Amino acid sequence: MASISITIDDIYCFYSIDREVFSRLVLNLARDPSQSLLIMAMWLLLEEKKFPSIIKRISSLSNTMLHTLAGEASTCLRAIDGRLPPLFLGGDMPLTSSILDRNISSRIFYENRFTVISGMKNLLNKVCAIAFTDILQQVIPGSSTVIFNSPIRILGFPHPTFGDITVIRRTQDYAIPFGDEIWAWPENIEAPVNERTLFLTFSRGYPVTEDEITELFTSHYGDCVENVILVKSAASHSEHPLAARMVVRSLSTVDRILRMGSIAKYKINDKHVWARKYAPRAN
Repeated sequence: MASISITIDDIYCFYSIDREVFSRLVLNLARDPSQSLLIMAMWLLLEEKKFPSIIKRISSLSNTMLHTLAGEASTCLRAIDGRLPPLFLGGDMPLTSSILDRNISSRIFYENRFTVISGMKNLLNKVCAIAFTDILQQVIPGSSTVIFNSPIRILGFPHPTFGDITVIRRTQDYAIPFGDEIWAWPENIEAPVNERTLFLTFSRGYPVTEDEITELFTSHYGDCVENVILVKSAASHSEHPLAARMVVRSLSTVDRILRMGSIAKYKINDKHVWARKYAPRAN
């Protein structure tokens, strides 16, 4: 049976409304391309999760209102990057709330930031990097001279929170096999282990066991612990581990544990446990 493929032109057609909105952001409103990519990824994530047709609604806005909406999204992106949750419980995204017909705020995004970050990373490379290539070429100096099948460098990436984006200049008749990973990723894709890992530290002289860690977090969040690895510091003279890496089953659990900030404090059997997001060391 002949393999099925789609062309870049097909993708441009499928994402025509999204392309129109992105084009207005970077061409009509002259907004920063890298930030506009992040904004589009955020809106696409909202559309994918709970709010179908949000991009179509956004496309009907005037340029003035679109600029205001993008400003609210930028505020939200800054909140996601923050170490502490926004002070205001709501009211900082009024236009977004109106479009979604639901009260929403940057604090809600902050409290679900690890799920949001993972989803946006996927959409940046699986949708934005392909659907907006020709538009990016119009606003990124020197990109029109990049040879075909070569990457276009976008200032602002790699992003410290949302990672890198790979934008390849293609001809519009370039065919992508339908089974390619670009189209094969499932909606409920499991996040990589590193994204679901928390780093736990204990008080010196008060070691915590694997069973205690599992009991602690299971008592709060249900059957959420996938694995616990106790860590001994080479620099420490203690024979007891002073830390652990804990892998949980979903990103939503990471969000729940770190809902109120970058570090959360727990207690079991009169022993303190501090949890924060695991950050693997760069090679």
